[in-house]
Amino acid sequence: MSAKRTPWAWVPTLYFAEGLPYVAVNLISVTMFKRLGMPNGELALFTSLLYLPWVIKPLWSPVVDVRRTKRWWIMAMQLIMSIAFAALAFSVASASFALMLTLFYISAFASATHDIAADGYYMIELDAHRQSLFVGIRSTFYRIATVFGQGVLVVFAGVLEERLGNIPRAWTITLLLCSAILGVITLWHHFMLPHPADDTPRENSVNPLKDMGQSVVSFFRKPGIWAAMVFLLLFRLPEALSVKMLTPFLLDPVEDGGLGLSTTDSGLVYGTVGVVALTLGGIAGGLAAGRFGLRKCLWPMALSLALPCSVYLYMALAQPASLWIVYFCVALDQFGYGFGFTAYMLYMIYFSDGPFKTSHYALCTAFMALSMMIPGIFAGYLQEWLGYGGFFALVMVLCLCTVGVTFLVKVDSAYGKKNETAS
Repeated sequence: MSAKRTPWAWVPTLYFAEGLPYVAVNLISVTMFKRLGMPNGELALFTSLLYLPWVIKPLWSPVVDVRRTKRWWIMAMQLIMSIAFAALAFSVASASFALMLTLFYISAFASATHDIAADGYYMIELDAHRQSLFVGIRSTFYRIATVFGQGVLVVFAGVLEERLGNIPRAWTITLLLCSAILGVITLWHHFMLPHPADDTPRENSVNPLKDMGQSVVSFFRKPGIWAAMVFLLLFRLPEALSVKMLTPFLLDPVEDGGLGLSTTDSGLVYGTVGVVALTLGGIAGGLAAGRFGLRKCLWPMALSLALPCSVYLYMALAQPASLWIVYFCVALDQFGYGFGFTAYMLYMIYFSDGPFKTSHYALCTAFMALSMMIPGIFAGYLQEWLGYGGFFALVMVLCLCTVGVTFLVKVDSAYGKKNETAS
C-alpha cells in the first residue's frame, strides 16, 4: 500500500527527475551554446524562449488530470526524455542550432508534462502536513538537480573539453550521461512510486475540454487571484533577470567585465559549496514552514531570497581573483535562495488547493515560467548595454519588487503547521 512507503523513497528522485530536464533545457543549454560561440543577446533570447512549454502547459494539463493516472504520465514522460536527450547528444556534431533547439523543445514539452503529473501526484499522495514538511525536500532536490546540471555536468563537460580538445564531442558525451541518468531514475520509479488510491483516471466521466474550461474559470474566480498573479510574476523578478547572465558572467574574460573562469571552475562554483548551501537552505525552509506555518515565514523567506542578490553586484564591481571569494558569494546566494524559494513553492500549493488542484497548480507554474521567460528575453541585451556592473545594479533595484509583492498575499495562519488537520 502507498501509505506504507516513506516519501523519502520517491520524493527526492521524483523532483530530481523534474529538475534535471528543466536545467538541461534552460540552463545547461546556456553554457553549451555559449561554448559554441553564441553572443549574449541571442543566447538569452533563444534560451528564454525555451520556457514556452512551461508557460502554456495549462492547455493540456486537464488531459493529464483526467486521462490515465499521474503515475502513468510520470513514467511515460521520463522515458521520452531519456530518448530525447540521447538524440540531442548526437545532434551536437551537426553544429545546427536549429536542430538542437528543436530537440530541446521536444525535451521541454515532455518535461513540462512530467511537471504537471509529478506535482499532481505529490498533492494526491501526501496530506497537507507532509506536503508542507516535504516541500523543503522537494525544492532542495529540484535545486540539487539544477546545481548538478550547472555543477557536476558542466564540470564534466569542461574536463572533457580540456582532455579531448573537442567542444562538440565533450557536450555529446555529457548529454548522453544526462540521458542515462534519466533512464536509471525511470527504472527506479517503476518499482518505487506508490499507487495512490486517489490516482485514478476520470476519462469515462469527464470531457477534457470542458474540464479545462471549468478549471481555468474556477482558477480565475479564486479569492485573491489578482494578488496571487502579481506575486507569482514578480516575486522572483531579480532571479529571472539575472539567471541567464550568471554563466556568461562567470565565463566571460575579465577585460569584458566577467570573472574569467574556465568551464570546469564555473561548474565547481555551483557543484561544490553551492550545492551544500542550497541543501541547507532548502531543508531549513521546509522545517521552518512545517513548524511555524507559511504566514509567519513569508517575510523572512522573501528577504532571504532578495537580499543575497547583492553578491553578484559586488563581484561585478570587484572582479575578485580568488575563487574562494566566488565560492563564498555563491554559497550565500544559494542558501538564501533555497530558504526563500520554499515560500514560493508552498504558496503555489496553498493557492492551488481545491477540486482542480493539479490543473490549478499547473496554472501557477505557468505564471512562474512566464515570470522567468519574459525578463530573460531582454536580459542579454540589457547586459550588453549596461555592462555587468550596471546590469547587476538593476537586479538589486528590482529586489524591491520581491518586497513589494509580499505585502499583497494573504495566507491562513495555520497553513502548513504540524498541528494542521489533514484534509
